[in-house]
Amino acid sequence: MAKVLQKVKNRAEVIRLNAQGWYVEKIATHFNWASQTVRAVLHKLEEFGIESLWEKPGRGVKQAWKEEDIEFLEECLKKEPRTYNSFQLADKLEKERSIKLSPDRLRRVLKKRGSFGKELFS
Repeated sequence: MAKVLQKVKNRAEVIRLNAQGWYVEKIATHFNWASQTVRAVLHKLEEFGIESLWEKPGRGVKQAWKEEDIEFLEECLKKEPRTYNSFQLADKLEKERSIKLSPDRLRRVLKKRGSFGKELFS
């Protein structure tokens, strides 16, 4: 998120510097960008207006899982007497929900939600 905000700030700064009379090459040097990148920011401003500062929605990789899939795993961790490691949970998710998620990614998602490990549900 911080990376996206920095991009917006940089684009706004490019527009401000251009409005103050800075040349494209000087702005490009200031940001350590190519001149064409600065020109692209300015052309997008002309074409789309102030909305061109922000990223369009829908960019990036879509997540393969839904909230219900993770809740399903959390219920398994709560109710079943056995313990799972991330490889086993990823396998269970793939077999029962047809969701392919790497064990590392699954572990990060569960850890972020605070739901990894049996001791967290006691």
